[in-house]
Amino acid sequence: MSIFEQAALIFNHPLFNIVGGISVSITFIAITYKVVCFFWGVTPLMLRLGISLWKRKVAIFGDESSFSSLKLMLIDSGIFKEKNIIKIDLIDLAKAKKLDIFLVDWNSSKDHINQIFDFRPNNQTPVIIFASPGKIPEENLSDIANRSNTVIVNFRGRLINDLLTSLVTTSYDKS
Repeated sequence: MSIFEQAALIFNHPLFNIVGGISVSITFIAITYKVVCFFWGVTPLMLRLGISLWKRKVAIFGDESSFSSLKLMLIDSGIFKEKNIIKIDLIDLAKAKKLDIFLVDWNSSKDHINQIFDFRPNNQTPVIIFASPGKIPEENLSDIANRSNTVIVNFRGRLINDLLTSLVTTSYDKS
């Protein structure tokens, strides 16, 4: 009998079979638990984002040039569908009552900001204000900061990120 065969006989001892079986069982249970936890954690988030991108409408408040610019940026991102981006004229704010997320160009809509907040269907409707740095006066800034689900954005790249975050964090409860 060679030395390798003698070493193999040691591992055929019933103690090694029991310890090996227990170790394999614990590893299998741990991996299964991790996979289930991953899907329970990620699936609702992905489902919520998918439904939001598919169904929710983005209302853009502003003049024609700001609407065109913001709409083009959203479409160029490849994330938002053109049919889900709607222009809201500042003289017809009531049109926004049924929409899901508000994107406000501060430069062209600053005089209507309180009306825009009044036309939110509920406090779950996010309002994202796109403004150049330092353009929002201090009194407006504190008022906006005290409202729920509001974001002030200075950069276009950040705007896409904040739109996606708002879509995930606010509920879509159309019934």
